[in-house]
Amino acid sequence: MCGIAGWINLKEDISKNRDIILNMTNTLKERGPDDQGYYFSKNVLLGHRRLIVVDPSGGAQPMSKSVNGKKYIIVYNGELYNTEDLRKVFIKQNYSFNSYSDTEVLLTSYIHWGVDCVKHINGIYAFAIWDEIENRLFMARDPLGVKPLFYTIRNNSLLFGSEIKTLLVHPYVEPIVDKEGLTEIFALGPARSLGGGIFKDIHEVPPANYGIYTEDGFKLREYWKPECRIHNEDIETTAEHVRSLLVDAIKRQLVADVPICTFLSGGLDSSAISAVAASEFKKQGKILKTYSIDYEDNDKYFEANDFEPTPDRIWALKMSEYINSNHHGIINTSENLANALYNSVKASDLPGMADIDSSLYLFCREIRKDNTVALSGECADEIFGGYPWYRRPEDINAHTFPWSKSVGARKEILSHELKSLNLEEYLKEQYESSIRQVPHLEGESKLEHRMRELFYLNIKWFMITLLNRKDRMSMSNSLEVRVPFADYRLVEYAFNIPSEIKFYKGREKGLLRKALKGILPEDIIERKKSPYPKTHNPEYTKRVQKWMKNIMKDKTSPILNLIDKKSVKTLIETGGASFKAPWFGQLMRGPQLLAYLIQVNEWLKEYKVKIEI
Repeated sequence: MCGIAGWINLKEDISKNRDIILNMTNTLKERGPDDQGYYFSKNVLLGHRRLIVVDPSGGAQPMSKSVNGKKYIIVYNGELYNTEDLRKVFIKQNYSFNSYSDTEVLLTSYIHWGVDCVKHINGIYAFAIWDEIENRLFMARDPLGVKPLFYTIRNNSLLFGSEIKTLLVHPYVEPIVDKEGLTEIFALGPARSLGGGIFKDIHEVPPANYGIYTEDGFKLREYWKPECRIHNEDIETTAEHVRSLLVDAIKRQLVADVPICTFLSGGLDSSAISAVAASEFKKQGKILKTYSIDYEDNDKYFEANDFEPTPDRIWALKMSEYINSNHHGIINTSENLANALYNSVKASDLPGMADIDSSLYLFCREIRKDNTVALSGECADEIFGGYPWYRRPEDINAHTFPWSKSVGARKEILSHELKSLNLEEYLKEQYESSIRQVPHLEGESKLEHRMRELFYLNIKWFMITLLNRKDRMSMSNSLEVRVPFADYRLVEYAFNIPSEIKFYKGREKGLLRKALKGILPEDIIERKKSPYPKTHNPEYTKRVQKWMKNIMKDKTSPILNLIDKKSVKTLIETGGASFKAPWFGQLMRGPQLLAYLIQVNEWLKEYKVKIEI
């Protein structure tokens, strides 16, 4: 993985502004600590930071390639998983290659197919290609949005980068958040609207979109979305099909010239990936390294509930023993967990998922000491029905995002001025806009019609929030994390499986459990779904209470202009318990809400955010 940056102005000479593209690219040094490169011309400045994973000598960027007198230059962040398949196609077409990197294959794909290259590549990616003859920039983002790509248009210029901070260092861009940005933070946060960047006039290329920038302006096009197809396969065939697609995706993502490992919680998804990876490693005479996360004294303070029935640690060890992996349990202390709230804001450029972010940041930092690439189990719950809201009637029938049901209560902690923000209406608009995009089959039952909507919403909204978190926390530690369940072929196939098959035997992810028989031990297959682990240590609550108290005492704290001080003081005194519903998803409640408000304050302060209401 890498970081990319660019400045294109087709009307003015910007060639003397090299220091600006250097500054933009330098914001991405954690994403690419191994190398850097630049392309300079009259109207185009490109920058690249590289994390070397494949072809150390041949994969340097920006990479240029000339064919029939036409020159193309690419900056690219990602990995292609069908590199060798494509290379064989191009060799038959008499293309030659100077490297074995996927970068050159991706560039050749554009040279050969033009904008339709995105219909032929399989991977996770965000890239930009300058086409000299056409005098245009082509940029694209992978189907599920695993890799980020932000942009803004200012003063006849298109600016783009892998992170928001990359744009903010450009002199044309100010860190302004207006009414819409604030509404996003307090109605949707830590989620974002598709294509939204919170800061004024900063946008993100949505997943499965490409953009073309010419003298006529910038145009976005969606190139992929889950399509409706009639599913005629029986349960046995469907399970075998799922198994085949998943195993193929995992194997394709084990290619690297650097140390590779897996995240292993002992849950169904990470266990499946680890089992397949360990088997492949064994064939090569190697032992897989696996990693799990836990918290200081969680064995002492853990309390089972509907969302977290059992702790991960015992299951991770059980699974590690089953696949004979070299397992490492990483323990986060309450002190480090609280302190890293600041690091996670810097990594995301936005307030995020509180200590769920900071714990993942610390986890990735430890893993990076011995590894460069990891595989993780995100996205299985979204496509196979792992969350409670797929099964609870009140969530199935709710006319809103099931992870954002606290929007009415959120307003109570806002200042008098911000109470005018119409959070409910904004959330409703975003929800209904997404629902209108959902494809359907004729003759669907009422339940199937609604379940298709729920799966679509999870793919387009909840999944991207978790993928954003994983990308920012891992790449800020120079760790590349791959997500086999986000292979678009698997997502596309799963989208059309009827819910009665997906919930085989009345279980969450029942079909996936059946598909993994023979790969995983029975007790792992039958283990109830448990979400990303959080701390139960009261010491953590005390630390965020103290931090938030200090913020409230400091009259210069920027968040004081946005919150109802009385309500927030009650939050502090009760350790967040006065806010009854989860702020977001299943876990952001109590101390996590206090941590979120801390992140909002640190973000406003660190980025010197200017509020425009």
